[in-house]
Amino acid sequence: MWALGKMLLWRLLALGSLALGLIGIPLPGLPTVPFIILSAWSAGKGWPALEQRLLAHPQLGPSILAWRQHGVVPRRAKYLATGMMLLSLVLLQLSQAPLLLKLVLPCFLLLVALWLWRRPEQAIQEHDDDKAD
Repeated sequence: MWALGKMLLWRLLALGSLALGLIGIPLPGLPTVPFIILSAWSAGKGWPALEQRLLAHPQLGPSILAWRQHGVVPRRAKYLATGMMLLSLVLLQLSQAPLLLKLVLPCFLLLVALWLWRRPEQAIQEHDDDKAD
């Protein structure tokens, strides 16, 4: 019984994140690729057929594979994520949120942004030194 419930949770996460990713295609500000990557990952845990469909998709598949194989985050996605974090921080500072949150969240998001900008933007080409030019 637990295995069935676990599989259902993975499938719900896969469908929910896929829905958010697809909604993000026409909506500016809602990221697409991270939700699609999350969907493929969770589908791999409880819905392998959906994972294979995502990996085979002509537009979505390459981004998923680039992340899985090389940890690639495209520059456009980095700019969008950074902009959304900055907007969130501005709105947070203008809100009535607790002072502790206003102090801690910027530090956390700075660490996230540093990690994000250290990710490669394209797959690293492997060179074969044995080949003659």
